[in-house]
Amino acid sequence: MPELPEVETVKTGLAPYFENATFSEVEVRRPNLRFPFPENFRENILGKQVTNMGRRSKYLLVDLSSGDVLVMHLGMSGSFRIIELDSSGKPVNDADEHSKLPQHDHVVFHLTPVKAGQGTPAKVIYNDPRRFGFMTLIPREALETHALFAKMGIEPLGNQLSGPFLQSLFSGKKSNLKSSLLNQQLIAGLGNIYVCEALWRSKLDPQRASSTVADNAEQAEVLVANIRAVLQDAIAAGGSTLKDHVQADGSLGYFQHSFAVYGREGEACRTEGCTGQVARIVQSGRSTFYCPECQH
Repeated sequence: MPELPEVETVKTGLAPYFENATFSEVEVRRPNLRFPFPENFRENILGKQVTNMGRRSKYLLVDLSSGDVLVMHLGMSGSFRIIELDSSGKPVNDADEHSKLPQHDHVVFHLTPVKAGQGTPAKVIYNDPRRFGFMTLIPREALETHALFAKMGIEPLGNQLSGPFLQSLFSGKKSNLKSSLLNQQLIAGLGNIYVCEALWRSKLDPQRASSTVADNAEQAEVLVANIRAVLQDAIAAGGSTLKDHVQADGSLGYFQHSFAVYGREGEACRTEGCTGQVARIVQSGRSTFYCPECQH
């Protein structure tokens, strides 16, 4: 499943086409993805202007002039591709139009800039072979209290995350460090890959009780710094392409080539001077990769 860096990368690629454009047409080619589309989904988007595009955790947020927010989740295999259009509405990069199987093209947004010359007309196609993604509309004023977001934790790249704040989150917690970092009610958007990488950079054992970091201000500061760093490095690399993730322009992410532990079971630890090997264990049904030699 795409994690925060992949979703942020997709948002950055889509924003120039969505922001300050109107939906001149919306094609909804099936009644549902993971969930049914909301009633009158197409009609409530058609003709509306996009005022902003953002991200919350692993969700894409598209603010509309109507006051609604188009909320989109990529699920396991969802991706977007952009077909730029010329002034007559014909594809400019039509060679890319069927780079994915067309039977999995479930939603097509036709976007027209509000002002000529201040944006590029485009079709943005949502393709999802496994259909675990979904789209819905939520009034902006109800977004924070909506069931999708009401219990969501802080953003790991936001100003709120700090060493002292992490200490307060983990204080008294008996759950292991890996599980606490994946708890979306504490910190929203962290996924399996980047938690493994941040813990390796911090030299912290994923099996440790979370409370042990709460009791150590220096370790908390180091962990926060490495969470930010690994996410920022991954975003700069366009995310990680393991199976389905592609950027909005169709290119792959490259951060997987920088993995220090994830997916590297049995390989030498990359910590200078460490003689250990990367090990794989299972925590809460998910693979954890770490170095037993230098992560304590």
